[in-house]
Amino acid sequence: MNRIPKIGLWVAMCIAAFVFSALAALFMAAPSLNVLQVWQDPYYRHVTQFSFYQSFLSTLLSVGLALPVAHALSKRDFKAKNLLLKLFSSTLVLPVLVGVFGLLAIYGNSGLMADWFTWFDQELPFSIYGLNGILLAHLFFNLPYSARLLLQSLEAIPQEQHKLCAHLGMSQWQKFKWVEWPRLRQQLPHVSGLVFMLCFTSFATVMALGGGPKSTTIELAIYQAIKFDFDLQAGALLAIWQMLLCGLLALAIQRLAKPVAVTTGSTTRQRYLVNDSAGWRIWDGAWIALSILLVVPPLLMVVLSGVNSEIIHVLQDERFWQALSASLQVAVVASIIALSAGIAILTTSRRLRLNARGRSADQIELLGTIILVTPGLVISTGLFLLLRNFTDVFSMAFFIVIAVNALMGLPYVIKTLSQPMLQIEQQYQYLAASLGLRGWQRFKVVEWRGLKKPMAHAFAISFMLAIGDLGAIALFGGQEFRTLPLYLFQLLGSYQMEAAAVVSLTLLILSVACFTLIEKLFKANTKVNDVKY
Repeated sequence: MNRIPKIGLWVAMCIAAFVFSALAALFMAAPSLNVLQVWQDPYYRHVTQFSFYQSFLSTLLSVGLALPVAHALSKRDFKAKNLLLKLFSSTLVLPVLVGVFGLLAIYGNSGLMADWFTWFDQELPFSIYGLNGILLAHLFFNLPYSARLLLQSLEAIPQEQHKLCAHLGMSQWQKFKWVEWPRLRQQLPHVSGLVFMLCFTSFATVMALGGGPKSTTIELAIYQAIKFDFDLQAGALLAIWQMLLCGLLALAIQRLAKPVAVTTGSTTRQRYLVNDSAGWRIWDGAWIALSILLVVPPLLMVVLSGVNSEIIHVLQDERFWQALSASLQVAVVASIIALSAGIAILTTSRRLRLNARGRSADQIELLGTIILVTPGLVISTGLFLLLRNFTDVFSMAFFIVIAVNALMGLPYVIKTLSQPMLQIEQQYQYLAASLGLRGWQRFKVVEWRGLKKPMAHAFAISFMLAIGDLGAIALFGGQEFRTLPLYLFQLLGSYQMEAAAVVSLTLLILSVACFTLIEKLFKANTKVNDVKY
């Protein structure tokens, strides 16, 4: 019973070798290990400052506005609430360029708002390109997710506290100050840190909406140095600089915050509203309406814009079908690899935990989540520098993109399956041993039946991240090999907006179809669990 499975250790070692080989190539290509040279260059100093500046503003707006939205959702029930919460939970894994296209369709120079201003012989008073667009896009992706996390904290307040507040006749402000704010304050460091990290490492958003040198982040500067200038030394030095900054940010977040469990379930608890006046109802309704206006119209515009006269031409274009095929292949293979690697790592780590070797288990799982400290574009840059000395890098683009996307999905797989797999082992380890269940037979009888739902959810998240990724494919893709996000970016860059709308709609349909499939798997799993013996 105490034998430790070695498969997770081997997988973790392979991941470590893969990542450290890429990082070693970065260090060898850098002109020196003095990354402070980046700070001495005026342009790179500006890029670093802008990366922190836009991340700070995005976090302040996203989390600051998410607070009243989450508070309003915790108090109010309405018919479409469950659907809205599911939409809020899915924005984090929505293909970035789908959201960007929806925002352009409304706020762009030829978007819906520009048409309205033209109707009154006026010009659009702002440009979506540059800092404005970056902040708007980050608000679109991160406010709903932040509100969902903060809402979970409010839902965790015991019913007895709500009853006591009503019994004592507390006002809304008193209840918020003494009961709700302490819960929110505990989770704010984690939510703020998570959003800041997502904005700091944002690539596709800045690449699509950045307004030139003034609105360039470190990751975009890495891409430009390698892809356009072919300045490998500058790219390597910037990649090391980015990795160091991400490492420091990750350590700071870990020290300041504690984990927040992410679920997609709906709230069903009874409401105990204190002094619920018309003013409070209007206040809450306004914030809920604001969040709906932020999230729903861009997605609706993707659907409406996608059905246009160019749909036949796009569907007849061989490049579209090649990109669609490449996207599906990359997403499916990368998700399978991420799920398999995650299960292997957790199979070893959970046994270590049950043998009172928690530190060793943490170290193995940490190797699986190393991509959180070393962003995908940094790994891609290292691989580019490593492989160019041995082979034609672009001939291996398919395998490199799959490997990087699998690595990007692995942390989410580990986070999703860690607790369920540990609980299954605690519950069935002695029964499985007494029945002689091992290997594949044990997985089929025990693991699969008990873990179908979280496995399906983990696969879905990995699939969505891979199918919408623009990081690795932007560096290695080209005319011979491109996915739908790269094809969409190329169409947007050449101002073929109607064709881009069709591709955006295709990506959105793929996203919805994926989650619909997951819902069916959930129902199938529920039926199995409901059988009475």
